[in-house]
Amino acid sequence: MLIRRPPDIPPSEITPHSVYLRRRELLAGLAGLAAFSTLPSLAARAAPTAFAKNPFSTDETVTRREDATSYNNFYEFGTDKADPAANAGPLTTTPWSVSIDGLVAKPATLTLEDILKPVTLEERIYRLRCVEGWSMVIPWVGFPLADLLRRVEPLGSAKYVAFETLVRPAEMPGQRGLFQPLPWPYREGLRLDEAMHPLAILATGMYGESRLPNQNGAPLRLVVPWKYGFKSIKSIVRISLVETQPPTTWKALADEEYGFYSNVNPEVDHPRWSQATERRIGEGSGLFAKRRPTLMFNGYGEQVAQLYAGMDLRANY
Repeated sequence: MLIRRPPDIPPSEITPHSVYLRRRELLAGLAGLAAFSTLPSLAARAAPTAFAKNPFSTDETVTRREDATSYNNFYEFGTDKADPAANAGPLTTTPWSVSIDGLVAKPATLTLEDILKPVTLEERIYRLRCVEGWSMVIPWVGFPLADLLRRVEPLGSAKYVAFETLVRPAEMPGQRGLFQPLPWPYREGLRLDEAMHPLAILATGMYGESRLPNQNGAPLRLVVPWKYGFKSIKSIVRISLVETQPPTTWKALADEEYGFYSNVNPEVDHPRWSQATERRIGEGSGLFAKRRPTLMFNGYGEQVAQLYAGMDLRANY
């Protein structure tokens, strides 16, 4: 892997290379789309609720809710940071079901209500580090992914967990048109031991609310805080336990830029920019943006470094 350290550029300006090359075509295709309401779905909001704070939570200053819900990547709704908030309102998240299949003793298709019935929701205040060089601190509401996986009883041959997101072009304008930014469905994956780690959660809400805003991955998204943000797949509809490493969207598009592991690592740069520092959203912008050192494993090394003992983290980026 080519490792070089070019001068810092404003992370908010960074678009993945494969999308950049097709941006003019993409915009032309999106221009003919039918207009969608820009009003956020009222169903995506719920009254703030008191949740127990998990000991894994950071005590860093939390990013403003307004920033976390208006600046994010969710290409199913468009490639600009503001597109998800502008376009995700019409997404229907009720009813919702998730198929869990593959190498499990008890495959099932569970409604969201089935999934949530036996779990206790808790608040996890996690750092979020985007591969583009910006970061946030978000109070998620959710439960350990391991709790759901244990219910379907993974077989001994299961080594990885594969995830797929929703495909619904009628409600997701980024999935319509002649020129697509990504192949659908969006796919991600973890090693089984990563998925079973207590830091890995399925989030159903944020900022004290039990339901996620549509633009943040409603109604169910993965949160893996020691990895770059694109690993935390949104609006999950399928989880499969498999024996071999599953294909993932960004690795398939640009293997030299986006690896399967995608652990936050300030010592391994993206081929087109440095990963040594990051811009915390809410701490200035443009030329006045503050930058802070990026932490190995996003600051969760004490909890997860043992998962990668003996691995070459440059080769397994």
